[in-house]
Amino acid sequence: MIAAIGLGALVGVLLGLLGGGGSILAVPALVYGAGLTLAAAVPTSLLVVGVSSATALLPRLRAGLVRWRLAAVIGGTGAAATFAGAAVNRLLDPRVVLGGFAALMVVAGLRMLRDTDDSGGDCALPGGGINWRGCLPKSVAAGLSVGFLTGLFGVGGGFLIIPALVLLLGLTMPTAVATSLAIIVINSAAGFAAHLGDVALDYGITVAFTAAAIIGSLAAGRLATRLPTHRLQRAFAWLVFAVAAFVATQALVNPAPA
Repeated sequence: MIAAIGLGALVGVLLGLLGGGGSILAVPALVYGAGLTLAAAVPTSLLVVGVSSATALLPRLRAGLVRWRLAAVIGGTGAAATFAGAAVNRLLDPRVVLGGFAALMVVAGLRMLRDTDDSGGDCALPGGGINWRGCLPKSVAAGLSVGFLTGLFGVGGGFLIIPALVLLLGLTMPTAVATSLAIIVINSAAGFAAHLGDVALDYGITVAFTAAAIIGSLAAGRLATRLPTHRLQRAFAWLVFAVAAFVATQALVNPAPA
């Protein structure tokens, strides 16, 4: 239980600071730290990350950073795709799922390190709006991809959503973080529904993990607005690499129970 509380707080801090990353740690933490099976860790992770993301979103609402229509497009298309990802997850060996999870994190981390431009891109208009003619197809594609992976790996998708929002859609990092949190809430809710009934949840661990994550996300959310966005983005990438290495190693030498 102590491990669940400590790891939950860490997940919340990551969500509060970076708008993602908590889901990267949630599944490995629940499996290797709290002792849950992978089947139980996936829906538990989605519940924890969804609630924590909603909490971390609160301090950013007053700043008006969330692009709600963009969040609705990506989150709406992603919600449908989570059910397909969950169906595939049930067919795969846990070692394969964790190995694929680690490989995906490496790709996302490399993308974030290659481009740390915070000035926006072709989808983000100078006045803060969105160029929907060019960006709607990209938004739908991003939503479907992230939603499928949310269902497959049991993650909120922040470590994929943020690179997509920054590098593909051209949002600035602060706006991407806030919008990512809104999308994660939608995707996590859909993913949890897709996995609901697969296995009974351990409510003691779930409540302790979630409560600690909420406290961590609230505390970190206040600090995030004072930190340089470039440093946050690079720190996010290196965190992804570190957890990817851990997950890959554990999948090879100490595979998670199904």
